[in-house]
Amino acid sequence: MGAGAVGSYYGGMLARAGHDVTLIARAQHVEAVRRSGLRVQTNAFDTHIRMQASEDPTAIRGARLVLFSVKSPDTERAGAALAPHLEPDAVILSLQNGVDNAERLAAVLGRDVIPATVYVASEMAGPGHVRHHGRGELVIGPSSASARIAVAFGAAGVPVEVSDNVIGALWAKLIVNCAYNALSAVTQLPYGRLVQGVGIPAVMRDVVDECLAVARAAGVEVPGDMHQATRRIAETMPTQFSSTAQDLARGKPTEIDHLNGLVVRKGEALGVSTPANRLLVALVKLLAGKHST
Repeated sequence: MGAGAVGSYYGGMLARAGHDVTLIARAQHVEAVRRSGLRVQTNAFDTHIRMQASEDPTAIRGARLVLFSVKSPDTERAGAALAPHLEPDAVILSLQNGVDNAERLAAVLGRDVIPATVYVASEMAGPGHVRHHGRGELVIGPSSASARIAVAFGAAGVPVEVSDNVIGALWAKLIVNCAYNALSAVTQLPYGRLVQGVGIPAVMRDVVDECLAVARAAGVEVPGDMHQATRRIAETMPTQFSSTAQDLARGKPTEIDHLNGLVVRKGEALGVSTPANRLLVALVKLLAGKHST
């Protein structure tokens, strides 16, 4: 549901492994997939995969597993469109940026949603064509279905970890996003070139420190060394442009309010100062306004 770069990549990997997959997406993408299959281009293979595609949320009927991968601002709207067509025993997995989408979606659907942290570098290279730049692992929350999901994804070439601290993992991903997304958007540079900019590593450290301070104030245990994890992203995804950069370049709404903006709001509520994150939010919104005029 919401088969852009993330949904198409994971849907394509599952379909390539033999699962019956339907992509629910925008018209041009749907038409291309119906016509020629989904082209999944990676460093290891480049192939067209036949699968179903539809613009209509009713196509969700019969699904045992729903990968929910719409943009954060669209969670409630897409959830409401999905709700009447879900099977009673369907499992819903939220593959979204931000830390509160699974909770927001569960409130709309009136049923449990499994949160997932997504680490994949992918982009839509055109209708019916998803390009994978690196990584692809998932960290998902515990549930009665999580072990089965991990096995299915693992057989499809997607590593999955089931974690009792998925909220910490979501915050870890949020922090990485806060460090890269807005800066990649403002500069329109991929991660590998971005981090070579004069003063950029220091700015990213400031952003990470603010995020960690807000997480601590919120009582969230963020696993690992976030400064090291942030540096590693540029090494493992050097050619990737952030989703925010891609949205700005295409004149689409961004998720900035659910990334750096969320840190700013939570910081205000908890009495934690977040000037670096606040500046990045303001810059992205200025550029978004410029593109929309």
